[in-house]
Amino acid sequence: MNEEKVTIPATKVVVVLREDLEAPLAANAGAVLGLALGGRLEDSVAADGKDAGGGVHAGLNPHPVPTLAASGAALRALKAEADARGVTVVGFNEVARRSRDYASYLDALARTEPEAVEYVGLALFGPRGAVNKITRRLPLLR
Repeated sequence: MNEEKVTIPATKVVVVLREDLEAPLAANAGAVLGLALGGRLEDSVAADGKDAGGGVHAGLNPHPVPTLAASGAALRALKAEADARGVTVVGFNEVARRSRDYASYLDALARTEPEAVEYVGLALFGPRGAVNKITRRLPLLR
């Protein structure tokens, strides 16, 4: 029997979206979070690949990315726990979602009290054990 050893990465990426998002908003939030997190990570894109016909396919993120669901209140608690554990966390919030451009977002965010920031989703990256502890009780987004 041919047994291949499976290597479990030491780090993990997880996206957590607010459970009440409609599909188009969830897709947008996931894309925004993926881009923002990927820009902060070294080697976030693997090598390009080729299909059997020689067509080139751009490299993808080499990490599996489970997408989980949580309430708005749970997202706030997850963000605080990720910050406390030193896990890289990117938050996408309602202030950003409702802004027409990045400058407007920064202006609106500067006027928003921390307790008024409502998260639409989070992307977490860090040591597998720490990320698992933060997200282990969350269900997959359905």
